[in-house]
Amino acid sequence: MSIDIKSKWTNSIKTEAKRLGFLSCGVSKSDFLEEEAPRLEKWLNNNMHGEMGYMENHFDKRLDPRLLVEGSKSVISLLLNYFPEETQVADTYKISKYAYGQDYHHIIKSKLKQLQEFITEEIGEVNGRAFVDSAPVLDKAWAAKSGLGWIGKNSNLLTQQVGSFYFIAELIVDIELEYDHAVTDHCGTCTACLDACPTQAIVEPYVVDGSKCISYFTIELKNELPIDVKGSFDDWMFGCDVCQDVCPWNRFSKPHKEPLFNPNPELLSMTKKDWEEITEDVFQKVFKKSAVKRTKFEGLSRNIKFLK
Repeated sequence: MSIDIKSKWTNSIKTEAKRLGFLSCGVSKSDFLEEEAPRLEKWLNNNMHGEMGYMENHFDKRLDPRLLVEGSKSVISLLLNYFPEETQVADTYKISKYAYGQDYHHIIKSKLKQLQEFITEEIGEVNGRAFVDSAPVLDKAWAAKSGLGWIGKNSNLLTQQVGSFYFIAELIVDIELEYDHAVTDHCGTCTACLDACPTQAIVEPYVVDGSKCISYFTIELKNELPIDVKGSFDDWMFGCDVCQDVCPWNRFSKPHKEPLFNPNPELLSMTKKDWEEITEDVFQKVFKKSAVKRTKFEGLSRNIKFLK
């Protein structure tokens, strides 16, 4: 295939991604993630996934998208901003900013579907699959490979002049495109995220022990919360943004333009007392279509009780 055709296709896909509201779009060759393989193996062997047993599944597929999408040649990585214009009131129980509005899975899936339809119209029959946290895809690794940022010391993807408050999604397709190149690491000597983590989950630069992370405790862990971490959650009742909030690159974050990510106004004004007295009806109203529903009313109540 000529370089001109690949370049034309790639540029039109990136232009359409921008039109659909994505922050940026990068492309890399669908191949085995050589550097990630030993890291992932070590992370799993050290039980840093805690009770997230699903992380052990499909080890090979996590590292090679060609096993997920037969005949795939390109991974199209996309970023979608979720940084809010307003945050919760001070001195309250907090939820991660990504969960303020409607569940991102559905919103991004819809945009990816539109992008897939555009590709078919523009190029012809293209086989591919869309992914948003929904399958064993190492999205941060692919986004970094596609030049959308670098993986920082807090293990999040970071982007100059943008920060890290965005979702990552992929389209894995069976056509060759023009591939982007990875960017350099710009964390330098900064250790803000390591120093600020309330539970010391960032055990060394670029390594997060998932089983010590507040997001793991408040969302993934279905049993009782361990008593030895009581008092170290910094008032986070669903997820945690500390390592992003302190990252110097996030001073460049700009509010998103996606109305579906806007929170129920009640969410922003609720005080600790309001949360402690929350009923299931209020929970259903405030978190209608929200990712917070993953933890259910019982889970959120458990977390609030643990913080009191």
